Amino acid sequence: MLRLEDFAELAATHADALKARVHSFELRGRLFDGNTRPELMGVINLSADSWYRESVALTAEAAIRRGRVLAASGAAILDIGAESTLSHAVRVSDQAQTSQLLPVVRQLASEGHIVSVETYHPSVTLACLKAGASVLNLTGNDRSDELFRMVADHDAAVILCYVQGANVREVGDFNFTADPVNLLYEHFAQQIEIARRNGVTKLWIDPGLGFYYRNLGDSATRVRHQIQVFINTFRLRSLGVPTCHALPHAFECFEEEVRSAEPFFAVLAALGRTDLFRTHEISKTRAVLEALNLG
Repeated sequence: MLRLEDFAELAATHADALKARVHSFELRGRLFDGNTRPELMGVINLSADSWYRESVALTAEAAIRRGRVLAASGAAILDIGAESTLSHAVRVSDQAQTSQLLPVVRQLASEGHIVSVETYHPSVTLACLKAGASVLNLTGNDRSDELFRMVADHDAAVILCYVQGANVREVGDFNFTADPVNLLYEHFAQQIEIARRNGVTKLWIDPGLGFYYRNLGDSATRVRHQIQVFINTFRLRSLGVPTCHALPHAFECFEEEVRSAEPFFAVLAALGRTDLFRTHEISKTRAVLEALNLG
């Protein structure tokens, strides 16, 4: 059980990190400044294998409609993916991803929305950036120099996801340490340096709490790990880069109330000073953050 004493101890032990400020930047004329307010990222899944059924759009028209609804509900960024990260999901070729993504990206971007594309394929990345995407949600580690140069050439942003493997579809057991935040810090420090060396100036970091490692199948182990990372997220602010969190589901805990899971985790993520909340539940999460802001 989390206690006030736990938060007090964390704040006292890492007081300098609490005061750290993160880099702000603009995308399509919108300022993203984690020092003043958090932002929301809405999810559109083009894969029928995606677990969160409410986010699945099986046609371009349905995806565009969902994007408009998410934006009207408060999403600053629309994150679109064409391949589920579930371990048993069908692998989708880069050509197939591109053909599915382009009409959606092109239309939503033409309407002025800030569009993010979740992928680890260079060819998909380049095609979507040319079509108007403003953010690469990078779920892999291979060919990062090439990908970063593409992002820089289009004055776009990148979300650096923490992945223990070549990409999110090629992970095994999660390598636990006594303090996972130190592991995250070292990884992101290196990746931020590589991204900046290749000209990327607009960055978020994502600890990757929604990815499916084999040894995180036990719900108690997984949720305990997620909670610890959420409440310790503020320690990553010393890197000077804002943090994005993909809010998890925890079906084993919430069961028929599973759509309340992401708003619950949003509370912990907010207490940990998260800057960008990636969620399937924009309206509920927005309400939670507004209520916390009244405190």
